[in-house]
Amino acid sequence: MHYLIISFTHKNTNINTREQLAFGNDLEKETFLKKVVDCNYTNEAIVTSTCNRVEIVASVIDIKNATKSVLKALNEKSNIDIEELSKIVDVYEDESAVHHLFTVVSSLDSLVVGETQIAGQFKDAFKFSRNCGYAGQKLSRIANFAFKCASNVRNATSLGTGSVSVASTAVAKAREIFGNKNNIKALVIGAGEMSDLTVRHFLRQNFKVVLISRNIKKAQLLATTIISSNSSYTEDMIEVQPYEELKNLLNKMQLLVTATSAPYPIITSQMVEDFKYQRHWFDIAIPRDIENFDNDSINIYAVDDLKDIVEKNLSQRSEQAKQAYSIIGTMTKEFYKWLGSLGVEPVLKNIYLSADKIIEEKIQNAISKKFIEEKNQENIKKLCQTVMTEFLHKTSKNLREASKESNSDKLIYLTKILYELENKEDLEEKEKCERALSEHN
Repeated sequence: MHYLIISFTHKNTNINTREQLAFGNDLEKETFLKKVVDCNYTNEAIVTSTCNRVEIVASVIDIKNATKSVLKALNEKSNIDIEELSKIVDVYEDESAVHHLFTVVSSLDSLVVGETQIAGQFKDAFKFSRNCGYAGQKLSRIANFAFKCASNVRNATSLGTGSVSVASTAVAKAREIFGNKNNIKALVIGAGEMSDLTVRHFLRQNFKVVLISRNIKKAQLLATTIISSNSSYTEDMIEVQPYEELKNLLNKMQLLVTATSAPYPIITSQMVEDFKYQRHWFDIAIPRDIENFDNDSINIYAVDDLKDIVEKNLSQRSEQAKQAYSIIGTMTKEFYKWLGSLGVEPVLKNIYLSADKIIEEKIQNAISKKFIEEKNQENIKKLCQTVMTEFLHKTSKNLREASKESNSDKLIYLTKILYELENKEDLEEKEKCERALSEHN
């Protein structure tokens, strides 16, 4: 068994390609996961799709062919040529895959280092895959350890403190643009998690907000929840408008942030009218909510355009990041040590049980043949067990040490064969699988 991660992120993939790769709904995810897991090389899989990344975390039998099958499935979903995907993809295998996942969930690989959303996003992705039957024991192990690692990083560093997210970065940029002006209203489109964060950050920065969503009841509930969460907030700070007012509002207001889950642009060039002030629109959705067009009076910022604030954020957190990476490295080693122990301890137990069985059989045989007296059998048994324990001591020690390595499963499998700890049918079945894999390579 191997761990494999197929990764497309803000580091290696431009926003246009990420839009094509992004999964718009649960049906798309489930269809994709079924296709990936139904191949002969992948046992389990999770797909994470956010504004900054599309990643497939998998437990596979064969890395090379599993990678090919995942890229083929992404090609069929996005219509992006496999050769193009192969040029930009980052592929992480085994220990590097574990280290990468721990880094991602601990928010060290995010556009905004320290943002806390990614842990929840991966947790949701893991739960979805598990509930659909595409993630089982192997990915549960790595996922639970990743959450533990993220918790350790948060507790040991200050990376998770303060306002760190794409939403907070957009609002910080807006405050930089408008300076100390406190009479600016911001139009926020959407009523999901990202919009919730955006509104809260705007209020903290003394902006007032106009909130609009296709689901006006959801927008009203969001506004009520936010206002009631802070005694210093008043009802006039958030104004909820019906979605039909979108065109009118975007042509009246200087500042806009949109973060919907629409699969297509909701703001097009045909909706734009002349405006006497310079407008600043932040599109933090993937796929993007704003059509790609040029207008001298509108500055449009997509997720990837916030890098100046992001780089400042990274420099301020560099020392904390070093500490976090040290924790991740330690946790990666601990994971393989723990994983190896799960496989080696039952093997050692069965070796000793087999030895006890042989000792018992040989003693009873010796008694029946009058080689030893029955009254001495317990002492002889203890002596035989002492000899066997001493004989197996180095084997046990070496297996436990080897189990800490990432490829320990091969050694454990060979040990089972050497000591005949699996029945013949199981071994033959595994040999067939190995032959089938070698024929495909």
